[in-house]
Amino acid sequence: MRLPPALCTAIAAAAVACGLAAPVASAPVAASHGMVVSAHRLATEAGVDVLRRGGNAIDAAVAVGYALAVVYPVAGNLGGGGFMTIRFADGSSAFLDFRETAPAAATEGMYLDALGTPVPQASTRGHLAAGVPGSVAGLEHARERFGTLDGATLLAPAVALAEEGFVLEEDDAAMLVAAAPELARDPAAAAIYLVDGGPPASGARLVQRDLGATLRAVGREGAAGFYAGPVAAEIARASREGGGLIGIEDLAAYQVRERAPVSCDYRGFTVVSAPPPSSGGVTLCLLLNVLEGFPLATLGRDSADYVHLVAEAMRLAFVERNTRLGDPDFVANPVAQLLSDGYAALLRGRIDPARVTPSPAMLAPIDRGESPQTTHYSVVDEAGNAVAVTTTLNGAFGAKVVAGSTGVLLNNEMDDFTVKPGVPNLFGLVQGRANAIAPGKRPLSSMTPTVVTKDGALVLVVGSPGGPRIITTVLQVIVNLIDHGMTVSDAVAAPRLHHQWLPDVLFVESGRLSVTVAKALEARGHEVREGRPWGEAQAVLVGGPALVTPATDGARYFGAADPRGPLGAAVGY
Repeated sequence: MRLPPALCTAIAAAAVACGLAAPVASAPVAASHGMVVSAHRLATEAGVDVLRRGGNAIDAAVAVGYALAVVYPVAGNLGGGGFMTIRFADGSSAFLDFRETAPAAATEGMYLDALGTPVPQASTRGHLAAGVPGSVAGLEHARERFGTLDGATLLAPAVALAEEGFVLEEDDAAMLVAAAPELARDPAAAAIYLVDGGPPASGARLVQRDLGATLRAVGREGAAGFYAGPVAAEIARASREGGGLIGIEDLAAYQVRERAPVSCDYRGFTVVSAPPPSSGGVTLCLLLNVLEGFPLATLGRDSADYVHLVAEAMRLAFVERNTRLGDPDFVANPVAQLLSDGYAALLRGRIDPARVTPSPAMLAPIDRGESPQTTHYSVVDEAGNAVAVTTTLNGAFGAKVVAGSTGVLLNNEMDDFTVKPGVPNLFGLVQGRANAIAPGKRPLSSMTPTVVTKDGALVLVVGSPGGPRIITTVLQVIVNLIDHGMTVSDAVAAPRLHHQWLPDVLFVESGRLSVTVAKALEARGHEVREGRPWGEAQAVLVGGPALVTPATDGARYFGAADPRGPLGAAVGY
């Protein structure tokens, strides 16, 4: 996560999180049988333990997801939602959509005042900001459809971590320091995460007995332990009394969607990723299709020519992302057109190599037919099954409220809808009516859990948090591996750039560009803004530490946890 600047100077251990130090890659973690990479060491260990005991990658992913809800409350969750991309050992794929939905009582203008102006924080703070959670339904659907172990077994690590507690390391405590003022406003959240009104210190034990009881109910009853019975009744009660809209009927009606994943080819590799209501896979593939026409490997990764072409491709792709995509149950998504070679060529032809195209001109007709506090984890088992999971509360600690006595932090995912066309959301995205609020609708997402293969063989499992920067983070990890021959750890750690069309700013991580290159980009019309590192990619590369470097010692899997996230870990066996 990224901490407020005022806190950064006080927390020496959070140097990378604060942007006071550039990310430094370590050697990839090598293993022969299986690999788990997640944003928290304890969740990673829970997943690897499942693999060691004979569970498959789906079992391990379920265990990791539940453990993250306990040890990584900034983003891990039961009260949010997400996506899961699965690539089975036989070469087939599946995609699970367990994105949050708008409650039945939601309306398109619910966050606007009488003058049609968005009410500050109405879509980001408190119970009214929460959509109907999908995480538990998604994990249980995956376990029942594709797993091999029972629910009680897979939830046992999370239950133990919640009921017995875990000791906060310095970076665990730093996250609670950053969120303490807002968590203090909700009595249920304060009772769990604060001590005498303030954040717990490093070395304290965080115990979450209410959350443990909710997890036990899911372990006994599956999804019904969350979406029916006492847990559902308590979520609905807390929502009603807190001014929210989630009712028992909303929880009972929630359904996971199995969808066909998006796929595309890039320089001989096949990329399999998230379809709508995620914009991630479509935008990622559109970007790859456009960039495939440029000789990225020979341009020089940090040259002005390279950065300009990549940034312009990002701007054009985000125009499509922000204006044309939405929940496929409500709007028609022109996926085939957006992913066609002809459309990529058309967009590529609009890039002026010497000058920025003005943003308004990017909306000209051309044959037209989300939080940094998300989290991603990647899992591969001995058989070669691979799972990429990205899940989120949207903002840090979601809506900053706990659903009564359930111990469950609720999301603020309603802000991912278009609150009002032309008005930026939490991440600065300016979106269109395709993503307008409607009862039962799923908000457009940027989550991009991705699997890459070559000639039918598994190559890469990757994803990241970061709101709209998720898409460009995953893009750059893939390009770093394929075009630049980096090791997986270097590909994950390398400084990033991002452009999302609006705001019309080229964001770059500190240390990415030289002064000379930055000035050359500004001369072409870019507004360059350097900032703290972002994202937290978690990746597993198969075959060697780099695509061009096969393993020689019998290891098959090479894991890289992003050094931007000081709590993350790659562990194999």
